[in-house]
Amino acid sequence: MESLIGKSTRIIIRATHTQNVLGEKGRRIRELTTLVQKRFKFPENAVELYAERVQNRGLCAIAQCESVKFKLLNGLAVRRACYGVVRFVMESGAKGCEVVVSGKVRAARAKAMKFADGFMIHSGNPAREFITTAVRHVDLRQGVLGIKVKIMLDNDPTGRNGPKQCLPDIVTILEPKDEAAITEPSAQDFRPAPAAAAPAAEESTEA
Repeated sequence: MESLIGKSTRIIIRATHTQNVLGEKGRRIRELTTLVQKRFKFPENAVELYAERVQNRGLCAIAQCESVKFKLLNGLAVRRACYGVVRFVMESGAKGCEVVVSGKVRAARAKAMKFADGFMIHSGNPAREFITTAVRHVDLRQGVLGIKVKIMLDNDPTGRNGPKQCLPDIVTILEPKDEAAITEPSAQDFRPAPAAAAPAAEESTEA
């Protein structure tokens, strides 16, 4: 996440382990600041890097995609690794989760394996706001596998674990307003009122 404050640029790095980003006594974050400054040709002391911890790791698609990659590199079976991530995401409060692993999973022929749970949307503007996606590649002995993780967030009024607004197809039924009880019948005249006649005093002065 990047924001401009005055003439300086502030870059916030969100990570599950912020200590790995900061390094020993802030050495790594200073090295990253220097690299970004030289790479993008920022003026001296014009860029600032900060590390922020991810609030809910189970709702971060990037963190879960890296988790699947780490498990596959350690030799865990694809089905077991993916189902473990899907279960952890759903227990963290997500509305839906989908993990796709494509490539030479077992046999010589490449194929795609999909593991899904919960509710998932694929089109429209809500798909941009409610779904987080991450893609990673893992290099194994039999070839390269592609990993794609999609997490559908639930609405959160605080805005921490999801969008504040609800999905457009959710209908909210409001409580009826309190009205006075009708005890006896009554009639109301809705005809327009007749035009008021001019006062006689004004007519005499004009004459």
